Amino acid sequence: MTDNGQLLKKVTEVYNWLDLQVRNHSDLAGECDACGKCCDFDGFDHHLFVTPLELMYLVAKLGANNINPMPSSRCPYNIGGKCSVYEYRFAGCRIFCCRADADFQSRLSESALKKFKSICTELQIPYRYSDLATTFNSFADS
Repeated sequence: MTDNGQLLKKVTEVYNWLDLQVRNHSDLAGECDACGKCCDFDGFDHHLFVTPLELMYLVAKLGANNINPMPSSRCPYNIGGKCSVYEYRFAGCRIFCCRADADFQSRLSESALKKFKSICTELQIPYRYSDLATTFNSFADS
């Protein structure tokens, strides 16, 4: 299996694990009504951070030419209030729900980050935790 194949498999495993945790703890995870408000980070007063693995996963799934810059505080993949990359969304998007238990979200985020750090170490990929807008805009500039 190629390194890219390994990366995709390992990130998919983390995403599947996160989705299972959210399903199994729905009382703490909250129920998303897919309103899209959380995709306007300034409007919702939060930030989304991503790891290199998550960006590499998104690039592999969408193609490098389809990574959009983020000129405003709204995720460029929120189109008409809906996530156009829902299947490939980041860990933070999988975890965050505006009506969820903040402690549950924090614990789940920390667990996911440990998994991503471990994968980075294993695959010898430098680990960073970067703001989504900075990440998208840097990628678009390169």
